[in-house]
Amino acid sequence: MLPSLYYLVPVLGGYAVTSYYLLKNPHILHRRKRLPFHCRHISHRGGAGERIENTIEAFENAVANHTDLLELDCHLTKDGQVVVSHDGNLLRQTGHNVNICDIKYEELPHYREALEVTFFPGHMSTGRDHRMPLLEEVFQKFPEKPINIEIKRDCDELIKKVSDLVKKYHRAERTIWASTSDPVMKKCRPENPDMPFMFTPRRGIILLALYYTGLLPFVPLPESVVETYMPSIINRTYFPNNRLMRNRFLVRLQDKLMMRKGLFQHLQARGIQVYLWVLNQESDIQRAFDCGATGVMTDFPSKLHHFLQQYEGEQRALEPQEPAAEQESQHGY
Repeated sequence: MLPSLYYLVPVLGGYAVTSYYLLKNPHILHRRKRLPFHCRHISHRGGAGERIENTIEAFENAVANHTDLLELDCHLTKDGQVVVSHDGNLLRQTGHNVNICDIKYEELPHYREALEVTFFPGHMSTGRDHRMPLLEEVFQKFPEKPINIEIKRDCDELIKKVSDLVKKYHRAERTIWASTSDPVMKKCRPENPDMPFMFTPRRGIILLALYYTGLLPFVPLPESVVETYMPSIINRTYFPNNRLMRNRFLVRLQDKLMMRKGLFQHLQARGIQVYLWVLNQESDIQRAFDCGATGVMTDFPSKLHHFLQQYEGEQRALEPQEPAAEQESQHGY
């Protein structure tokens, strides 16, 4: 037993030291990803707390509040139109118990006068616009704005039509494939390989396993974006349908495992952006950025905009200032 330890301890020690060094210096093994956008302000469903979700009015409000990324969801109508809507069944959104895939676009009912904010129960959103837009309308209205598109159904036609629209409007580099389904993501990637894509939940679990075993610095990662919930919002503003996820012990465990600044810093050093959702309270937004998240996804674009103005001002104030004499020398005084 003891002789084997003489070999095992140095090997494990060398592995741990090498893993830690590469975790801090990932550029040694990996080329940094170069996304053409850097997102701190992300509007969930266009900002579902301030306007009716996924409407043109919501997207306009988000852009007016300096959002870096619009997050939206897509479905396919009976007549083959790619429509922007979170739910496939329209009962919650419109009061009509119909599926988008079963009716033509022109037959889609309008949104209710007011909708409860999914990630802020008890809060309602209203607006003048109650129409579900086509994805093509959004591309036409916001040609330069990065957009995160979640594919809500495993539908080959939907995936192909979204890809075709992205190609038509020459926006592959600034449009993100998003899905919580591995089979869907496996179809999205070859359909348009030029589009960046997110980690699915299964891939996120693998990411955590790689991090805690020390293997992460050695493994290539094809994804460009991590999009995940911040566990501490569960049972406060986020109530998962799976009761197991709401178990308080598991919530605390997830929080300990997932909210690791070292992990976020490593990913960002490799050019992988980390977005935490859906944060609607200032204390949660503050924590997300303090933990090293690249960006925050919110239902309240104006609230996040005002927070970032203050937060970034405070960060600049904390930066070391050059000595006055050196500043004068640089300016030729």
